[in-house]
Amino acid sequence: MEVGFIGLGKMGLAMAGNLLKAGQSVTVWNRTRARAEKLQPQGARVATSPGEAARIGIVLTMLADDRAVESVALGENGILKSLPPGGTHVSMSTISVTLSSRLAAAHGAAGQHYVAAPVFGRPEAAAARKLFIVAAGAEPDIARCQPLFDAMAQKLYIAGADPAAANLIKVLGNFLIASTIESFGEALALARKSGVAPEKFLEILTGTLFTSPLHQNYGSIIAREAYDPAGFAASLGLKDVRLALAAADSAGVPMPVASLVRDRFLSAIGHGLGEKDWSVIARLAAEDAGL
Repeated sequence: MEVGFIGLGKMGLAMAGNLLKAGQSVTVWNRTRARAEKLQPQGARVATSPGEAARIGIVLTMLADDRAVESVALGENGILKSLPPGGTHVSMSTISVTLSSRLAAAHGAAGQHYVAAPVFGRPEAAAARKLFIVAAGAEPDIARCQPLFDAMAQKLYIAGADPAAANLIKVLGNFLIASTIESFGEALALARKSGVAPEKFLEILTGTLFTSPLHQNYGSIIAREAYDPAGFAASLGLKDVRLALAAADSAGVPMPVASLVRDRFLSAIGHGLGEKDWSVIARLAAEDAGL
């Protein structure tokens, strides 16, 4: 397949690379051109604008936030103005429910297709083709994208016909991860201050009650205080919890734990930790305990 790929951060670079490894013909665009050029030795073509990448007929976006996606999709030389009728925009970014609905409406009005397909997984999972993709949109559009999803992920979940449903699931998943990080940070702070070795605590808890890779991976990061390099920055964690709270506000659903976690991220960023891994909020629990 011929496909455009826009957004080559830590996740996007690995995902586009896997598309190339799978034999797809990929045209890439990134705001910083040098990152796009890294894929040229693997056979990627570098576009001069988002619109050029979209003219191919199917374009994937993997960008940091609503503002970046809105600029690339709806701006001058953007996707909406360049994607041909019948073309498909696959948004793999973690964005708001509101923006996802706007994009679906805009593409529909232009005779184009839109699929929301956010991913679960850190950069190392992206590199290893071990992502989980949550897709929502019209069934034929998702089916058309199946070879692309297969090249990037270990499993695809279909959330329904409304693209915004996939984005809601994604932001709620990230809220639950952030809540788990906060809980592990508090528990490890108490264990440390009480003389229990973090490694022993982690061995027992992740070997009995909390055996998922999520608990094992983040528990290990917190126990080792290994917040660099960031797989996912604290500043992005704040963005995602705010997205969950915005959706909750719109639906009239109180989320007091999300409010607490949001404040943890605000505190971390206020302490200059915004570019550390988002699990760095566990450091605040340790500091509160005098550790």
